[in-house]
Amino acid sequence: MINFAFKTKLNNLYNAMVDLPENQNLEKEKINADEFADFLLDIGAFLMSSGAHCGRVWRNCKRIADHWGFHMNLNPTFTGMLVSVWDENDKENAVTRYKTAPTHSVHFEILTLISHLSWKISKGQMNFVESKKELEKIHRTKNYHYLIVALVVGISCACLCSIAGGDLVNCGTVLIAASIGSVIRSWILRLKINSFLSFIIASFVTTMIASLDTIFKLGTAPEIALATAVLYLIPGVPLINSVIDLLEGYLTAAIARSLFAASIITCIAVGMTLSIMLLGIGNF
Repeated sequence: MINFAFKTKLNNLYNAMVDLPENQNLEKEKINADEFADFLLDIGAFLMSSGAHCGRVWRNCKRIADHWGFHMNLNPTFTGMLVSVWDENDKENAVTRYKTAPTHSVHFEILTLISHLSWKISKGQMNFVESKKELEKIHRTKNYHYLIVALVVGISCACLCSIAGGDLVNCGTVLIAASIGSVIRSWILRLKINSFLSFIIASFVTTMIASLDTIFKLGTAPEIALATAVLYLIPGVPLINSVIDLLEGYLTAAIARSLFAASIITCIAVGMTLSIMLLGIGNF
């Protein structure tokens, strides 16, 4: 009876070992610290520029570093990222690197894809070469076409106008104004012109169109159309991330993000003021 129970346990242990994923039975890869640091920097800078807060960047990078046996110190900022890595089994295999973050453009699909990649790595489902190829594939992920973005932006601002008390005429004006402003801002960004200038011009054009309700006394609440048409320009992601970074102790990044958001809001105000002054609207 005892022998039968012992054999049953052995069979169960053997079956469990056979059922393990193939990658978990393999010895961990020996990765050069230079290549690993560049890989982490690529991930971290890409996450920062796509709208991730510093805590999310740290968690994704730490998850990857732990799997491949590296200790890591990470210092993410708004403009770039500094990382130091060293192999826990080979102290000579260590390096410190810095990388400047690309232009910030919110893209939440990138955050999801990189998070999935980090979990696949931590579970041993991908080796280092496969992970680099997967990251290159993520880099090629396309954003939505700017015309689709413009249409959705217009609809969202029109809905906000309706919630605030505007009628169908006001909502229609807001939809057109916000959509055209979004398209113009996309064109300006494609010309590689300063992004702050794109906010001023987009705000100016949007306000000029939305002011038609006030000038011609269209709709029941033309002042609401004027106020809600530019809401698509509000930097919600930097503002939220600045608060999260502040709460998590990333003070440098929090201050930089808040100043960046404040600068955008100032640009919106400048564009609106120029438009209102040019049209002579004095009761706004």
